[in-house]
Amino acid sequence: MQSRRVGIWFYYVWAVVVFAIDYGSKKLIEHTLALYEQISVIGNFFLITSIRNRGAAFGILQEKRFFFILITLVVVVAILWYLHRTYKSGSRLMLFALATVLGGAVGNFLDRALFGEVVDFLQFNFGSYTFPIFNMADVSICVGVGMIILDSLLTGRQEKKNEHEQAEQPQDEQTV
Repeated sequence: MQSRRVGIWFYYVWAVVVFAIDYGSKKLIEHTLALYEQISVIGNFFLITSIRNRGAAFGILQEKRFFFILITLVVVVAILWYLHRTYKSGSRLMLFALATVLGGAVGNFLDRALFGEVVDFLQFNFGSYTFPIFNMADVSICVGVGMIILDSLLTGRQEKKNEHEQAEQPQDEQTV
């Protein structure tokens, strides 16, 4: 039984959902918490902390707004191109992953382009170590990249399996 492929619009809708979750969560934090205000969710392990980040992931490359805008535009165009290129032949996992990264990238892009900074608020502490504070767009990008890696591993495994099966076929079957 052949499964039916959803339209490419589905992946764009998913990217918009990811973007909306990120946008809504940032606006909620902006409007309900003062800068640097914290709310404990799970003791000192998980806190909601309102901060602004003018850099990239983990606060690196502070004040490089136009660099990030340019890089993000290139990444978004590349994702759109690859999404369309692989739509008919790509796996659903890869397409879903690309849309997830796209939604997150656009979320942080919009903040940087309009305000010069992103709202970060998810803070995790591991003993005395505080993991750099991040937002839902960052989560989406990381999860999407993880799914891309998983898809690549699964695709590579399937290709090896197919090659192995072809090599085991009798020689006259391979030439037919």
